[in-house]
Amino acid sequence: MSNQYEIRLSGSGGQGLILAGIILAEAAIEDGKNSVQSQSYGPEARGGASRSEVIISNNEIYYPKVNECDLMLALTQLACDKYVDTLKKGGTLVIDDTINPPHRNDIDIISIPIVGTANEKLNKPMVANIIALGAINCISGIVSKESLKNAVLSKVPRGTELLNEKALEEGMKLINGCKE
Repeated sequence: MSNQYEIRLSGSGGQGLILAGIILAEAAIEDGKNSVQSQSYGPEARGGASRSEVIISNNEIYYPKVNECDLMLALTQLACDKYVDTLKKGGTLVIDDTINPPHRNDIDIISIPIVGTANEKLNKPMVANIIALGAINCISGIVSKESLKNAVLSKVPRGTELLNEKALEEGMKLINGCKE
């Protein structure tokens, strides 16, 4: 990891992206890294634009907002269109496979069935955020899998731990070469 890794998780309100950001930041702290998480959502809350930003660093973090992200997750077309220009050259865009990819040839684009996996394999659309975390961590390797799992299990609602653990595993399976 370079000095600092910036991540933007974007979609619509109700998709659990703020919780996902909190989980990712907690996993980084468990790994002994510095981390800061911030969030923004439209006044509509559910259904409106939503984003969660996480900065992870081995050094001090002097500014808590993401300027140009290294990795961006987009779960909706609106979020992708709105935030894709904030992804730095050479960055990675992870999109749900229902999203039309942007016309940028200076980034890596990974299209995977995040929402479809939540709906079809787990029958729970609410775990798309945890599936996404499993996938983006396999792509970035930003936190240890053990710390991510621990953070998921400590932050999800009581009684949903097994479902969310399975969602994390399904997210990892979406990325070729990722080991659980």
